[in-house]
Amino acid sequence: MKLRSILLQAVAVISMISTMPMARADDKITLMVGGVEKQIYLPAKLTEQLGYFKDEGLNVDLVSEPAGVDAENEMLAGAVQGVVGFYDHCVDLQSKGKIVESVVQMSQAPGEVEIVSNKHPEIKSAADFKGASLGVTGLGSSTNFLTQFLATKSGLKISDITSVPVGAGNTFIAAMQQDKIQAGMTTEPTISRIVKSGLGKVLIDMRTVDGTKKVLGGTYPAASLYMQTSWVDAHKAETQKLANAFVKTMKFINTHTAAEIADKMPADYYVGDKDGYVAALDAGKGMFTADGKMPADGPATVLAVLSYKETMKGKTIDLAKTFTSEFVEKAK
Repeated sequence: MKLRSILLQAVAVISMISTMPMARADDKITLMVGGVEKQIYLPAKLTEQLGYFKDEGLNVDLVSEPAGVDAENEMLAGAVQGVVGFYDHCVDLQSKGKIVESVVQMSQAPGEVEIVSNKHPEIKSAADFKGASLGVTGLGSSTNFLTQFLATKSGLKISDITSVPVGAGNTFIAAMQQDKIQAGMTTEPTISRIVKSGLGKVLIDMRTVDGTKKVLGGTYPAASLYMQTSWVDAHKAETQKLANAFVKTMKFINTHTAAEIADKMPADYYVGDKDGYVAALDAGKGMFTADGKMPADGPATVLAVLSYKETMKGKTIDLAKTFTSEFVEKAK
C-alpha cells in the first residue's frame, strides 16, 4: 500500500508539471542596438534600466553592435528579433526586396554631426571632402548614407571620397588622432569628447530638428525599433508589449530633465565626464519623439536623401510599408 501511495503521488506530480506553462527558449527577445552607449540610442538602455520591459513581462536582451548595418544583417539572418537603429534602413532594404518596418520611432533627427580634425582647417564645408578619408561607423551604415549624401549634395561624386569604417567612441577618436580620417560622422558622447580635447570641431550639425531641416530638407526620423514585418505579423502580442515599454520611455524622456535621465543610465556611459554627458543630452534631447510616432514628413525626407544611391534608382518604394503606427497608438 505504501508503494502504491508513493506511485500515485509521483503520477500526480508529473501530471501537474505537464500542465504547467513551461518557459521556452523563444520567450527571450533579443534586440541588437547600433551602439548601445550612444545617446541617440539611449531609449533602449533606459527602458531596461527603468524596468519597463519586465513590467510588460518581457525577457529582453540588448546586444550592442557598433555599426547599424551589422545589426541589420543579424536581424535578417534571424539571429535577433529586432534592431534599435536608423529608420532609413527600412527604406533602403525595401529597395533590395526586404520588407522591414519601424514599430516605434524614437527620434526625429539623426543626432549626428560631421566633425573635422583640427589638423585639417582646409575642410570648411562638404564641398571640401574631395580626396578626404571620412569616418563612418560601418560601410552601408546610416552614417555612411548621410556622409555620401552630403558629398553628392555639394556636387561631388561618391568616388571623390573614401568612407572609412571606424565605429564610434575610442576607435573613432584614435582614427582621427592618427589622421586615418580627416573628418567623420559621429554622435554624443564622442562629439563632446573630441571638441573638449581640442582634436576637432563640428562642421555640420544634425543634433536638433531645426539643424536637421537645414541640412537635409526636413525632419529625418532616425533611431527606431525596426523589425521584419513577417516577425511582427506573427508576434503581435510581443510587439505590442515592446511598443508599450518604449512608449513609456519616450514619455519619461519628455517629462524629465537631462540630469534625471542621466542618473538612470550606467555610470560607464558617461565616459568619465557626467557633466559633459548631461550637457550634451540637454542640448539634444529634443531629437526624441514624445510618443514613439513617426513624424508625418519624415519618411519622404529619408526617401529623398537616399535617392542618391544607385540601388534606389528606378525603384518604387512604398513608404507605408516601412513603418507602422498600429502598436504605438495602442500603447498604454
